[in-house]
This record gives sequence, structure tokens and C-alpha cells, in this order.
Amino acid sequence: MSDIAIARAASPQPIQRIASELGLPEEAIEPYGRLKAKISSRFIESLPPQPESKLILVTAISPTPAGEGKTTTTVGLGDGLRRIGKKTAICLREPSLGPCFGMKGGAAGGGHAQVIPMEDINLHFTGDFHAITSAHNLLAAMVDNHVHWGNELQIDPRRIVWRRVLDMNDRSLRQITTGLGGPSNGFVNETGFDITVASEVMAILCLAENLTDLETRLGNIIVGYRVDKTPVYCRDLKAHGAMAALLKDAVQPNLVQTLEHTPALIHGGPFANIAHGCNSVIATKTAMKLADYVVTEAGFGADLGAEKFFNIKCRSAGLIPNAAVVVATVRALKMHGGVAKSELNEPNLTALEAGCANLTRHIRNMRRFGIPVIVAINEFAGDDPEEYKVISRAAETNGARSIRCTHWADGSAGTEHLARAVVDLIDNEATEGFAPLYDGSFPLLEKLTLVAQEIYGAKDVRLSGPARTQLKAILEMGYEDLPVCVAKTPYSFSTDPKALGAPSGHTLDVRELRLAAGAGFVVALAGTIMTMPGLPRRPAAERISINEMGEIDGLS
Repeated sequence: MSDIAIARAASPQPIQRIASELGLPEEAIEPYGRLKAKISSRFIESLPPQPESKLILVTAISPTPAGEGKTTTTVGLGDGLRRIGKKTAICLREPSLGPCFGMKGGAAGGGHAQVIPMEDINLHFTGDFHAITSAHNLLAAMVDNHVHWGNELQIDPRRIVWRRVLDMNDRSLRQITTGLGGPSNGFVNETGFDITVASEVMAILCLAENLTDLETRLGNIIVGYRVDKTPVYCRDLKAHGAMAALLKDAVQPNLVQTLEHTPALIHGGPFANIAHGCNSVIATKTAMKLADYVVTEAGFGADLGAEKFFNIKCRSAGLIPNAAVVVATVRALKMHGGVAKSELNEPNLTALEAGCANLTRHIRNMRRFGIPVIVAINEFAGDDPEEYKVISRAAETNGARSIRCTHWADGSAGTEHLARAVVDLIDNEATEGFAPLYDGSFPLLEKLTLVAQEIYGAKDVRLSGPARTQLKAILEMGYEDLPVCVAKTPYSFSTDPKALGAPSGHTLDVRELRLAAGAGFVVALAGTIMTMPGLPRRPAAERISINEMGEIDGLS
């Protein structure tokens, strides 16, 4: 059965019953129909901390077209923990419409390890992305409007840095010209669109502690510069209050359930290749106040998602994770060892051993943060049992136990062993204690270099001429204490998506530095990464339609 067919065959419980499992009273949730709800901000603020709650990060090897199943494993592990009697909540990001209609597909898990209602989650859900898009573009409109009506703040039109966003892949909007048609249409300006998940408003929503913090952070957004290069903030335009009003409901976490009725908080959706790649701090902290074990994920491979989870989200929110689960598959590791996608069904121990270099580096990287690590081998039909032994040896050589999982086919029964192993790991493995990779006081370029060398295996960082100018300006404005957020291809440790495995000695080429003063980090755009993706030659949208029953077909 397809993912969507499995989801439709489920027997979901009313969302009030899922809420009650977490101890949420009826007045604490605002239902959006029968199967999804918002958790009230007012109720969240009344909750006391739950100091014994355990936070588990699920991450993965570098992604390949063969698939790894990180979200599926996150859901499966959450179900597995609940199966062995642990009070558990899952924290995921919301899917973006761009990948759903493009190439990557949705982000609700798969097989018998899914969150539901799958169609709603993968499409409009509760409207959070639309609210973020509207708030972002309201600010863009207010910037242009201010310049049009006399420009009291003396914004230099050539130095407006606040672009527009859209939650859809559309390469034609990357660079545009606005204001054509004469003075009544504003002023002519070169700008462009990013995808909504790359918006600083998205990052702010995901890092804010509450609505008050959200509004303060929105006010700290830099929209542009004057002729003398001094910054102009969102608060100078008095736009942050209206933006917060648009986000009043969006800031509340969404509650849904897995196929096995484990509570899941799905909130926020920044991509890890162009943003910080984690669900919201509010959702994670709420889950940790309500459950004994919280399972969350970070986007793409551990070099991007997990690094940012530790260095940006955990640092900002004061979170201390208890364990990391690195997801790997035989098929993906064989691709990292040089096997073509068309030949993955054939056993190839030599290529698999070579590809395990990718897994090995990710395990070592996780241990750099003082976190105990376990490897989840996501089984695929057709895998050779001898291949599992190769992965297990690679994991054990680097101090990590590996567990085979069949959650796609078997649900929680396929992750029970993983759940018990994770609990045992948290309870018994002595660790050095969690710590980010760098101290906030380090020079900004040193932070960037540390990530490049320690996580990516790079030899050095090379800034373009514009990036050096931007770095100088960021330092002069006093933002050196911020963490760095590297935007690069997720497919390789380098900036070359074709350099699979574990390349070393390369140079991280940074073409641009963007200051996200409201979110609280500096984005380093490396290589050819785009903040507005394009659709592939055969977009998934071609396969999506409404059937004669009024149901959506083709979502994956």
C-alpha cells in the first residue's frame, strides 16, 4: 500500500483524546476540525518545567536519492517508546508546499510510521505558513510604502535587503524588478523572492520563546540601510506589531497524532540547507513539559541539521539533548560508495564499506558535542543481511551501537528494539556532557571556520569580495557574538553535491553573508545554494489530483 492509502486506512482518535494523553484539558486546545488542534499559548505559559524529560534528536547521514527515512524513523521511534510504556511526544516541522509539489515530497513520515491527517499536514494544515508569508510580505510592502511617501527614515533604495517570500518553488522570482509603470506604482527597485521556509520570520517563529519575544525579535529585523550604511530596523517602520498580530495563532504549536495515536507537535518548518532546520522552540519546550521522552528531528544530514540544532537552537533555548539517533540505509551508503541508483538492489560490500565513511564522520561529529549516539538502520526490502553487518561494524568501531528497524512495514513493533536501546543509552552511557562547538565570544569568521573544518572536513573557508565587505559591516554593527548558519548543498560535506562519501581538504566558498538580527544568527551562503528553489523537469504536481471520491491522489 502507498503511504496515503495506509494513512486513509487508519482509525484516528479524536484530537481531544490525544490531548488528554498529554494531560491537556479541553480548554487548552483549539480544535481545527476533528483531527488537529492548536495548543493555547496562555495554557503553555502556565505549565511548570518538567526537569526529568529526555530530549532525543533524530538525524541522518547525508541524503541521497535512495532515501534515508529520517522523519519516518522519528515517528517510528516515538511510537516505539510509547509501545514500551514511556510517556512520549514527537516534535516535527511542518512541510513546505514547494517540495510537496516539486521533488522531495511531503514530511509526514511514511508507511506505518506516519503522522495524520497526512493530506492536511502536507498541504495547508492550520495556515501557519500562510501567516508567515503574509507577515513577511507586509513588512516588504511597508518598506516600499515608506520610501514612496517621502522616506523619513532616509532608507537608501539601493540598500534595501528585505526581499519577498512565497511558499512555492519558482525560479522566475529569484531576481525581479518592482515598481514599473510610473510614480504611482512606487519606485523602481531590483529585488526578489525567497521560499517561505528561508524567511527570517520563519526562523524567528521557530526560535521565539513566546509571543512577546516573537514581537521583539520581529522588531530587530534589519530591512535595509541608509546612505551612511546605518541599519534601519523593522521597529523603525512600526511594522512589528502588525506582523505579530498576523502570527498570533501561528505561534501556537499544532497537535496531531501518529497512526498509533502517539501525540505529535508539528510546528514551524525552516529547511536546514538554507536556514536552521528545526521545529519551534515553543513546541519542543511544550512537549518537554508534557512528556517524559521527546523525539525531534533536524533537517537533512547531521552536518547541517544536527549542527544547527546544537549550535543555534539548543544554545538559544537553553536545551540539553540526551541522545542522537543517526539514521542510515544500506542503499544510501552504497550510493555514497559510488553505486548508481539503478544498481542499488545488487549487493556490493566493497562500495558499502567505502560509503560508510559518510556514516563514520556523522557519528564522530555528534560525539564532538558530547552526545551519546546510536545508529538506526532503516531496512529496505531487498537488503542483504551481510550488508547490515558492514554498517554495524562501522558504527561499533566509532563507539555507536546499531539497531535494525522495520517501522515502515511494522510500525512500533519494528522500532521496539531501537526504543529500548535509546532508553538504555540515556540511562547508562557516561558522557562528557553536551556543549556547542564554539563559544559565542569567538570571532565570527572563526566560528564559520570551526564548522567548516570540524564538521565538514574542509581545509579552509574562502570569502568572496562581497562577503568580506558584509562581514566587516556585521562586525562594525556589533553582531560578532551571533552563531553562524551555513546555507549549502545537503548532499555532500563539501559545496559540491556530487562529492559523496566523506570528502576532506576542500574549501568552503562563501559568496554572501546575510545578517538575521531578529532570528539571532548570520547566514553564510556557500557554493551555489539557492534560497528560492526551482521545480524539477517532472514536478510532483503532475501526479497530484482529486479522484472521483473527492480525495487527493498523488501526495507522497
